[in-house]
Amino acid sequence: MSTERHHSNPYQPDVWLFLILIPLISAFNYYLTYSHIRLNWFLVITFSLDTLQGYAAWWAVRSFIFFLDRKLQYESGLSKRIGIQLAGSIILGLSIIIALTELTSWVAKGKPAALNFYTLDIFIISIWFFVINGVYTGLYFYNRWQDSEARRKEENRIRSGGFMVSQGQQDLLLDFGALAGLYVEGEYVIACHINGKKFYLNQSLDKVEQKLPATYFFRFNRQHILHRQLVAGFRRAENGKLMVQINPSENFPSEMPVSRTKAPAFKDWFRPE
Repeated sequence: MSTERHHSNPYQPDVWLFLILIPLISAFNYYLTYSHIRLNWFLVITFSLDTLQGYAAWWAVRSFIFFLDRKLQYESGLSKRIGIQLAGSIILGLSIIIALTELTSWVAKGKPAALNFYTLDIFIISIWFFVINGVYTGLYFYNRWQDSEARRKEENRIRSGGFMVSQGQQDLLLDFGALAGLYVEGEYVIACHINGKKFYLNQSLDKVEQKLPATYFFRFNRQHILHRQLVAGFRRAENGKLMVQINPSENFPSEMPVSRTKAPAFKDWFRPE
């Protein structure tokens, strides 16, 4: 079944991106900071520690951005959101970098971090937090645009879509909006019109499913696919299952079970954000 793009993480693929990007940033910082770099165990250890600090600061900034998504969305005030996000993430990220650097210095050397860490390194690191914010903001609006394009294509497909069914000597186009659902009976797949009329299909339910827009159709089990217009609601049953209430129809039962494994997908489909 065709599916609508939906991001529980509106910034994907940020995790994979920064897992790769942060070591590269650390390496570039070393290039900017040190004029002579010798490859030895001390360099490997310090580079690894700096990279781990970068991961910790990035993850804290990422968590802060997700927190803002719940409290102050971009759409509620773009400039305010970006300003708060930028200031908060820089303060939070630098605080973590400074705290971890001081801790490492005291453990390894028994003294505070060198002065040039505050006069040079912090300045360079703060620039990278501007870059991180730019990446997250760009990913957010790029994914929103991708979602919008996917919805537009899906809506166009639904308006002009349907599939062919046979009735006697006639081949008819059955619009998606006129399709109440489908079920398996013996060796046949039966498509049911909203007026109750049945059409026998010469395709498997799996193949028919691939042609249906997921926005409106849900596969309940191996035998049934229903249109949203037939679904009245649901109640929770034992072991995480759901019992879905079906609007009166001569072709479908008044209730239909949804397994525990399919229950989360059904809830997301039935009441999308």
